[in-house]
Amino acid sequence: MPLKRLPTTRRLRWIGLGVLLGAGLLALSGCSQVGYLWQAAVGQSELLTRARPIPDVIADPATPAELRRQLTLIQDVRRYASESLGLPDNSTFTGYSDLKRPFLVWNVFAAPPLSDTLRTYCFPIAGCVPYRGYFSQAAADSEAARLRAQGDDVSVGGVSAYSTLGRFSDPIPSTLLRGGDETLIRTVIHELAHQVVYVQNDTAFNESFAVAVETAGAQRYAAARGLPVPDQTTARTRAAQINALLLGTRTRLAALYASDVPDSEKRAKKVDTLNETRQQYAALKASWDGYSGYDGWFSDTPNGLNNALLGSVAAYADHVPVFLELLARHGGDFPAFYAAVKVCAALPPNERLACLQPSS
Repeated sequence: MPLKRLPTTRRLRWIGLGVLLGAGLLALSGCSQVGYLWQAAVGQSELLTRARPIPDVIADPATPAELRRQLTLIQDVRRYASESLGLPDNSTFTGYSDLKRPFLVWNVFAAPPLSDTLRTYCFPIAGCVPYRGYFSQAAADSEAARLRAQGDDVSVGGVSAYSTLGRFSDPIPSTLLRGGDETLIRTVIHELAHQVVYVQNDTAFNESFAVAVETAGAQRYAAARGLPVPDQTTARTRAAQINALLLGTRTRLAALYASDVPDSEKRAKKVDTLNETRQQYAALKASWDGYSGYDGWFSDTPNGLNNALLGSVAAYADHVPVFLELLARHGGDFPAFYAAVKVCAALPPNERLACLQPSS
């Protein structure tokens, strides 16, 4: 099945899997788990061994002018992030890897047909995450086919970058440079944010925090450099509209799945709900001057609109407003915001979101 291209407004940037190999091969049994971790380690190794220091690439006369410009921008964003946003100043994103392929990895998300909850996979170090990442599209498609055969809703998406939480000197992959400057700026900030706060087994908390940091951080960087404010761009407006539409659909389906109606009726109403969402998307898209970047998400195909896709979107968008409100309550002071988030992150899962809210 052809892979749907993800719009640059929703880069899938999940935690790196190669870091899991050392503990994973010892802790896990079963050929499938070992084989999965092995391919992750090989892919991570390729990313690292292909890396060249960014200053060397910039200084190389053979480097194309556009690549030189993009890498210079990355250096500036990286420097600004550590000096003005309180993000780590380390070896992350100081190298560049030319991978000569469209995506760094392909992530496979799955959910039962009558559930809004993504299936999770647990590993040493990273904890439990709602996806499996593959450095080969063929391997990702094979896993997707296996999951569909057992009845799951499945979504496969290409990934432009990920973080190993500072455990390796993550280089900038060439795959990240295909999305434009705003994507690049936001992704650098997002991935560095994961090194500040990362809670095992709580993807929604981690991703919503990082998206909040990237959103506010990119706005501040744009203002400092005289660039268009990201959240006022057409792409950001469309992304917000899509998130609202999909999160609303997921909420409706969650209520349906939790109801007492027979499964046969749930399946029929699920189809009706997804079709209504497609109609709403068509109406929304009519004002977009022909832009069709989200069409793949709303297609009536095995890799289109389904529980898995809705769950993957929710992991990024569910709690972002709560984190942004917390940042505002700290006067936009990023270090103070990080300290407050760390306090909440240390609490039991069922208390974290309440901790982020203003006290009554």
